[in-house]
Amino acid sequence: MFKKILVANRGEIALRIQRACNELGVKAVMVYSEADREAKYVKLAEEAVCIGPPPSPQSYLNMPAIIAAAEVTDAEAIHPGYGFLSENADFAERVEKSGFQFIGPTPDNIRTMGDKVSAKQAMIKAGVPCVPGSEGELPDSPAEIRRIAKSVGYPVIIKAAGGGGGRGMRVVHTEAALVNSVQMTKAEAQAAFGNPAVYMEKFLQNPRHIEIQVLADKHKNAVYLGERDCSMQRRHQKIIEEAPAPGIPRKLIEKIGERCAAACKKIGYRGAGTFEFLYENGEFYFIEMNTRVQVEHPVTELISGIDIVRTQIQVAAGEKLPFKQGDIVLRGHAIECRVNAEDPYNFVPSPGRITLWHQPGGPGVRVDSHVYNNYFVPPNYDSMIGKIIVHGDTRDQALARMRGALGETVVEGIKTNIPLHRELMVDAKFMSGGTNIHYLEEWLKHHKR
Repeated sequence: MFKKILVANRGEIALRIQRACNELGVKAVMVYSEADREAKYVKLAEEAVCIGPPPSPQSYLNMPAIIAAAEVTDAEAIHPGYGFLSENADFAERVEKSGFQFIGPTPDNIRTMGDKVSAKQAMIKAGVPCVPGSEGELPDSPAEIRRIAKSVGYPVIIKAAGGGGGRGMRVVHTEAALVNSVQMTKAEAQAAFGNPAVYMEKFLQNPRHIEIQVLADKHKNAVYLGERDCSMQRRHQKIIEEAPAPGIPRKLIEKIGERCAAACKKIGYRGAGTFEFLYENGEFYFIEMNTRVQVEHPVTELISGIDIVRTQIQVAAGEKLPFKQGDIVLRGHAIECRVNAEDPYNFVPSPGRITLWHQPGGPGVRVDSHVYNNYFVPPNYDSMIGKIIVHGDTRDQALARMRGALGETVVEGIKTNIPLHRELMVDAKFMSGGTNIHYLEEWLKHHKR
């Protein structure tokens, strides 16, 4: 096991990794920007290093500064968390060439899965079902683009090969709009991701967003830890996640989970990862793989009893997975609400000082957050300030516990999206389970404030 790990992230995930290190008896070095000097995990740290001013390119995206921090503190490994550099293959490569262990997949794995065209090709080879579409990057020929779209069938969606975070996507319903839409998406992809390549997929009308959590080690062992339903989203950004997915037969989950674990073995994957699928009419269609720990990992931890972050560190240190597929038993139901510092209905960010922070408690309630009374939420980063997660024996019990937890939560000084969560937890369609990825946006249209 490592003696010292540098945590190259901020916010609640930095604190989460710090806690996992403490449990393992590993020293955690925390890095921070000048905007995060007063963060809880910095105050708790044995060692902390300022890596630059508030803008992300000068701090959390600053590869030389992060590697230098690892060097001066004698860290042995770097945990990238999620976001920032966590899925940057060049960073993973630089970390390992500098003599540190990257706590995540190999740079080659990240490269393959980070490009959605190569990821799709790898999954087809591994026997994982994919959305019908172009075999690879779309050609320049308008006639060929029209031919592909006709064979796939309208509506289609044009996606940036290097895209993410809900950007670089455009739905096309008619042939008349096709070529112009492809050109516009290419221009957006170049501007946002430095890669103009785009591909085409069939646009599913009412899918759910289902993901499979996997863990793999360096010894070709891989398991899946069930699924999560992440269909409650706005502009492709998840707001509520739950596990297991309501109403999907367990046999279908087991079949797709086994394929995901087998794919990990086939590509030599290591660490934590998530296969994301669209699910419609009893079929799963692969859309992408996240080669990192997910924001929503706690719901899987609560139903499986497995600490995903701790296991990430163990397998990065060369240890074998401490369990086999047959050892994994899923119990009960878990729900997570992301707490964002933003107006609950128009989603305008609401940075500022939290004058009162009171988090909920009670049986089956977990809060992952780095904030505290008098904490200043900086305007420089993502608006998420924490997550409220509940676990119950049944989905109904989990919903009841979430309603109670949200009712207990008090945040003053800034706006948060907690009022939205409170409304959704009593929404009849959400309570019945199985809402699709468009449901929340449609709901918001009819609940304007």
